[in-house]
Amino acid sequence: MTEHEKPPAPQDDPHSFEVIEPGPDRHGARHRGVYLLPNLITTAALFAGFYAIVAAMNGMFVHSAVAIIVAGILDGMDGSVARMTNTQSRFGAEYDSLSDCVAFGVAPGLVAYAWGLSELGNLGWAAAFIYVACAALRLARFNVQSATSDKRFFTGLPSPSGAGLVATLVWLGASRGIDGNDISYLVAFFTAAAGLLMVSPIRYHSFKEFSIGRVPFRVLLGVIVAFAIVFLDPPLVLLTVAVAYVSSGPLMALWGLRKARRRA
Repeated sequence: MTEHEKPPAPQDDPHSFEVIEPGPDRHGARHRGVYLLPNLITTAALFAGFYAIVAAMNGMFVHSAVAIIVAGILDGMDGSVARMTNTQSRFGAEYDSLSDCVAFGVAPGLVAYAWGLSELGNLGWAAAFIYVACAALRLARFNVQSATSDKRFFTGLPSPSGAGLVATLVWLGASRGIDGNDISYLVAFFTAAAGLLMVSPIRYHSFKEFSIGRVPFRVLLGVIVAFAIVFLDPPLVLLTVAVAYVSSGPLMALWGLRKARRRA
């Protein structure tokens, strides 16, 4: 080998369990292994989604709903932790997407079906399947468009928000002793509507421009008051917040159409 020749690039062994991917540096050095902390949080979110399914199979619907809410909190943490610690990776992004499909797609659909859709027959499982399929499509579209989309807005209802709407509805009903089959048509509407909004072109505010650094004192006071309000009646308050956010997208879209008609 002459001094001008370069050794061939290392090839990935198809029989190896090791993860090898380009590093974040400008030279594109290849690194083995995965980052522990963000992927550990993603695993916890995946576990919460799996637990929600198991709890629903055993009739513990309050536990199921709370587990989905916890998965949503963890999902918001793993990306922030990865950015703060500079541990973003392609593996982490793919793993997070698969975890979201379970925690915010399969789990809410099955929990809603077990709580209030099973006695509707074909209509019940169709509503649950619409939600699950739309959640998967929403995540796939997000992965494709994430590099070019406006970071200030989501196209379609975010899957954690759709899951939160279904979960808080189940949480409120189960905590009040309501049998979901008594309001099965309402559950079917909420579940299917959340799914269809996820694949719609309606834009939702992402709130990503708000940082967690230094903030005015009144902001901290507002957060404390918000926590106090939530703890007054968590399922009712969180369902109200979820309905308000889900409704904000269509309302903003209608407002935009009205302004466009006025200009025309």
